[in-house]
Amino acid sequence: MRQVKKSGPSDDAVAALLERRQCPVPFHEVRTRFLGNIASPLMTASPLDAVKGLWGGELPELESLDAVNELVGALVMGLWNRLTVHQDRRAAFRLVRFEVPPAREGVARIALVRRQEIDGFVEGLFGNEETIELPERAHQALNVLSEMRAMLAGIVDLMEDRTKPATPEDLAQVLRNIQQLTIAGETEIHKAVLSCARARRHAMSQSSATRRPPLQ
Repeated sequence: MRQVKKSGPSDDAVAALLERRQCPVPFHEVRTRFLGNIASPLMTASPLDAVKGLWGGELPELESLDAVNELVGALVMGLWNRLTVHQDRRAAFRLVRFEVPPAREGVARIALVRRQEIDGFVEGLFGNEETIELPERAHQALNVLSEMRAMLAGIVDLMEDRTKPATPEDLAQVLRNIQQLTIAGETEIHKAVLSCARARRHAMSQSSATRRPPLQ
């Protein structure tokens, strides 16, 4: 099967641009927030609104129209477009990967990143709404992700509490647990995306099928 080429800057280039523009949301969380927004059943969700949301609702102050085009193009034509492929069952979603030193700081860092990735996905999915109607499978996935988030938050607190001893063996075991949570989290996020995508396609087809024809 021929793959569709996605245009736009690479993830590394997008991450560097976000840092240069002092985005308050870290790149790993931006990825999952966008993915949640793509999957969201809220039909009012839009890529531009998602970009503005990274800076609290408005684009950052930029020096020129070219700078605006660079920022929006990198985030929408690059990152957003690449993430849309995960609405396909065959395009598994992966959380960010990086080297983790076997020390308290490294364990705390990876646990925090994973927690923020879950937070980003949920925020993107819900947008500004407190409650939304989700398909049952997506609802189940969010329940699992909520449990994972609590475990990751607990790991962060434990690693930051210097009064609690942690041997190298303890840290290695916690890292293995986080690796398992990472794989499970990717699976649940992708299941939620697929479930929402199916529900949205069904809703759109039903709407099209029942639309009243115009009067002649």
